[in-house]
This record gives sequence, C-alpha cells and structure tokens, in this order.
Amino acid sequence: MSTEWTDTVIWWHCYPLGFVGGEARSGDLPPGVVRHRLGRLHDWLGYVVELGCNGLLLAPVFHSTSHGYDTLDYYDIDPRLGDLADFDALVADATGRGLRILLDGVFNHVSREHPLVTRALAAGPDSAAGRWLKWVEGYPYCFEGNLDLVELDLTHPPVIDEVVAVMSHWIARGVDGWRLDAAFAPGAAAWRPIVERVKAAHPDAWILAEVLTDDFVEFVAASGVDSVTQYELWKAIWSSMNDVNLHELAWALTRHTEFQKHFRPQTFVGNHDVTRIATKLHDPRHVMLAAALVSLLPGVPSIYAGDEQGFTAEKLDQPHGDNPVRPPFPPTPQGLLPYGAPIHAAYRRLIGIRRRHPWLVDATASVREVTNESIVIDLVGGGAGPRLALALNVGGMPRRVDGALVAPHDFLVLGDEG
Repeated sequence: MSTEWTDTVIWWHCYPLGFVGGEARSGDLPPGVVRHRLGRLHDWLGYVVELGCNGLLLAPVFHSTSHGYDTLDYYDIDPRLGDLADFDALVADATGRGLRILLDGVFNHVSREHPLVTRALAAGPDSAAGRWLKWVEGYPYCFEGNLDLVELDLTHPPVIDEVVAVMSHWIARGVDGWRLDAAFAPGAAAWRPIVERVKAAHPDAWILAEVLTDDFVEFVAASGVDSVTQYELWKAIWSSMNDVNLHELAWALTRHTEFQKHFRPQTFVGNHDVTRIATKLHDPRHVMLAAALVSLLPGVPSIYAGDEQGFTAEKLDQPHGDNPVRPPFPPTPQGLLPYGAPIHAAYRRLIGIRRRHPWLVDATASVREVTNESIVIDLVGGGAGPRLALALNVGGMPRRVDGALVAPHDFLVLGDEG
C-alpha cells in the first residue's frame, strides 16, 4: 500500500454547506431546483495554495436532509451545493492546482428519510431490507440518541458491499481518500473488511477515522485505517495554555510520539465539530502558539477554514449548536475582514517552515525542558538527522532558549534558516 503523498500533505478543512450559505434543509429548495454554489470554492483554491496547503478536506457534499451528516443519496451531490458536473469541475480545478481531495464518508448512519430506512421500517427488522439497519427492541438504533440519524449495520455483508462501492466510486471519480465519520461507533473491527477491500483496489487512497477517546493504536491496527483524529493532542494544546500548565502538553507529546511508532496521526486545533480555537483559548495571544504547534508538530496537519483568519465561534450544546462554527464565507477571499491578517501571516510563515522541512511529518518530538509557563520541544528527523526546536512561553516574563529570548505569550522556532 502506497500513500507517500501524505508525506507532505497539509489539509484545509472546509464545511461546504455552511461555506456557501446553503439552506438549512435540502427540502427547502423547490422540487427539482439545484443551486450551483459549489463553484464558489473555485475562487478560494488560490487562497488555499497561497496559504501553503495542498489538500482540501471537504465535509459532506452528498445529498442530505439537513447538515450533511444525514445522507439521502451517496451517489449524488446535495442540490444546495450543485450537481455532479459542479463537483467534477471542482475536482479538476483542485487537482490541477496540486490539491488532494478528501471526502467525508458518513457511513455509520443515514437520514431517517433515506430509502433504505423507509424500506426497512416497512418490512421489519427480520426482513432482507431490515437487516441493513441496527435495531433495539424492535426500533431502529439511532446515533447518539438522534432520531434523525439511523445506524446501518456495518457488519452485514450487503452493507459492507455498498460502503466499498461508494468509496471506490468517488475515488475513481478523482478523490484521494476518505474521512470516516463517527468511525468509533461501529468499532474498529467493523471497518476492517471495508478498508481492506478499498485499499486492495486503490492502494494510494488515504483513510482517516474519526476517533475521540479510544485506544488509537489498537483502533488503527484492528481497522486498517491510515490515521485517526488526534483529539488527545487537540485537548492538551488549548487546555495546557488556558490552565498555564504546559506539563499537560508535555505529557500529551509523549503519547503522540508513541502513536507515531504505529501511524501518522491527524493533527488539528479546530474542525467543524468543536469551538473555534480563537474562542477556546482564554488569551487571544495564544492563538499564534496553537498555530505553531499544529503547523510544526509531527503528523498530518489540517487547518479548519477560518482558523487561519482568527475566526471566533462557540459550539453550543443545543439543536443547531454547530452552526456558529460552520459559517458562510464571503464569495471570494477579498471579502475577508482585515482583522485576521496577522494570524494569516503567521500561518503562512509557519506552513512555509513546514514546507522547508518535510521530514517533520515523522519527526520525533521530545520535551527538552518544561515549566508551567514554558516548554521547549526538540523536533528531530530520523537518526542524527535534521532538527528544529519550538519554544513556547505563556507566561508574563521573557524566557531564554539557546541564547535567544522568547517574548511573553509568544513562540520561537530555532534552527530554521528560511
């Protein structure tokens, strides 16, 4: 299996339905009407490349009932975004600019309005149609208690066949891999036959699993996926700075280094499911430090669209509580407000360092020294290979590292000659 292209990939993670300002529900469109909005992403691809990213991680684009995670048709584009021609044009434009494409595969559950569910409810749990779903005491099992999200039985052979067919269909159409939404729900073993078959047909495909708190190493080994979402590191980044306890970050880095022996974790400080990092951090100056960590630490990094501009928003624990972190964007980057320019410049500089040192993807990160307020992380290539040092200071006094001063609430990269 060959996924060498992930040696250098940096994802820009976009939630298209929010990005283009789509209607709350696909049913809000008049019957047969398609809004050709996906083309708006064309005007942002140059911005993505200029930022330094070379991958586009797209949240759901398939026909769904509302937020995209309630699929109605895995083979069709959501009419609030456009149609198949719009999607093909976006893939062609993106790949022509050197961007990889990762799609969000919501295979654990479907919309309650999906024809599979309609047929299963009519026929009952013991029918051929019914066996596509999970059931509890005669009722379809719903994801995290959400009655609109009915879980598929990913151990049922026809379901396995269908998921493999969907994944292979879109890879053949030009995408480079998949993010498996809620991969933790059916468990690692359920994914093994699916991943093996997809990988056998498409060895270059990269498969990322959404896992929150499971044993990451065991999940990768049992499922066969390439990577999982590194939520442990995400939590440690903002929590250690908010609590002024960088020992927490140091501990998380020992775990991260252990994970690296088995797989390349996906690293991030924001995504479509969590409060924006600029809101999560108590001190706005620490947004730059978070940017340095996600840009330079080993693993496969992703930048959630808008984080590089310092967007703020809180995820709320209520219906539609994700909407604030999934906002509409201006039609073109020229419509961005100027306030995010310093953060954008910092991301560009940091991603530039990452580009000059591609070995960082598999670097060993070791903590040279740590206090509550400061940390020095040595990043070393294989053996006695190249090295950088990243120093963070969340305290109110300057810190001296290797003869250089790290200003209060700032970071310093040592060893880069760019």
